[in-house]
Order: sequence, then structure tokens, then C-alpha cells
Amino acid sequence: MEIAGSTSFITGGASGLGAATARHLASLGARVGVLDRDVERGSAIASEIGGVFAECDVSSAESLEAAFAHLVEQLGAPRITVACAGVGAGKKVIGRNGPHPLDEFERIVNINLIGVFNIVRLAAWAMHDLDPVGPDGERGVIVTTASIAATDGVDGGVSYSASKGGVLGMTLPLARDLAPWGIRAVSISPGSFDTPLVEGMPDEYAEQMAATTPFPPRFGQGPEYAQLCAHIISNTMLNGSDMRIDGGMRMAPSRLR
Repeated sequence: MEIAGSTSFITGGASGLGAATARHLASLGARVGVLDRDVERGSAIASEIGGVFAECDVSSAESLEAAFAHLVEQLGAPRITVACAGVGAGKKVIGRNGPHPLDEFERIVNINLIGVFNIVRLAAWAMHDLDPVGPDGERGVIVTTASIAATDGVDGGVSYSASKGGVLGMTLPLARDLAPWGIRAVSISPGSFDTPLVEGMPDEYAEQMAATTPFPPRFGQGPEYAQLCAHIISNTMLNGSDMRIDGGMRMAPSRLR
């Protein structure tokens, strides 16, 4: 897919990986629609890159449908969609005060998994009616954000790992479902990245995660995710796969109790 001149929608585009991707795709000539709950930061990012902002809650069908329709009206249907919206969590199944709150598990899954499928279904429907482009007759590409926690999950992250495992598990079926329309689906599984999710971690745990990355022994940066995202968009043969970007890290049980 040619990035220059294409319309791209990015959920979670107000901060972290989403903001980095919005900036990078805009720098490559894409028209960018930013979707996020954070009006102030989302509007600022959109203004900075010459894009359009739409406030939404990705876990709400009504909210996302309205925001999506607004962006289509302003920019046209997307050929590129990147799902970056997500939240973290850090609770064990049982603790001093009782079992893991069910509503907290539901909240994480609603945002990280249902929210991803919500944007995927709308984007795919919008893409399927576009004219095919390029030698392969491609109509669009959808990039979702899983996590190495989907397969390397550690203690205290059951809800997060479950939600990201669902995103990972959708990747190949999505690619197969959408192949007849020339729409690709690829997921990215970041390792330890410097995003707002890290801000909620205890300092000791964050330092442990950074130190256990073989090389480079640091947190990944948003532009590194964005560069991989741009490559996936541009490389038509990438489809139905998950791409780890983790510096060789494999998560281990926490030493902290």
C-alpha cells in the first residue's frame, strides 16, 4: 500500500504508540484521522500534523461509529487503519483483599480487545468498497497492536494478557476473512516500550523490564513502532502475521512480590 496520499485512521492517536504513528505516517504523506478519548491531546496531535481529530470511546459501538463517520466525511474512507488504543492493568487473580474484581477484567477486555475489533469491523467495511490499487489490487491494510504479554504473560497481568492474546488470535482469521477484498491484516507485538502504560508501573518493575531486554537494554520508543508499522503498510506480502518488536526480550515471572 502506498502511504503517500492514502487516508489513515489511528485509534489511541493522542499519545504513545498511536501519536508516534500518526506523526510518522503524516510525515510520509498520509492524510491522518486521530481517534482518542483525550480531546486536548488528540486535537493537539491532529493540529500538529495537519490531520483531523475525532473524540471516541473505542469500546462503544455508538461512539466509534459516530467518530468514524465524521472522519470519513472529512478525509474519505481509510485505506490504512492502525489500532493503538489500549490500557494496562496490574492485579493478580487473588490478593490480600480478595479475588480480582470482575469489572476490572471486563474493562480491560472491552478496551483492548472489543475496542480493537470495533475499529477493525468498521475499517474493513469502509475499505471493501474502495477501488483496488497497485499491481496486487489492494484495497487496504489493518494493523492491530497485540503485545509480547499475549504469549509471555507474567504474574499480575492476567487481564492484560487475555485481552492481547485475543488480538493476537484474531490476526490470521482476519487476514483470511478479508483476503477476497484485497485487505490485509497484521498485528504488532511490542515488548517494553516507553508509553503512558509504563507510567502506572512501580519503578522497580519498570527498571527490571528494561534491564531484561537483551539488546538494546532499554525501553523501545514510539518512532520504532511507527517505522515497523509503515513497513508493514508498504510491504504487501506481509499478511496474517504477528511481528514482535522487543529487542529479543522474553518476559519472565516477576521477582517482586
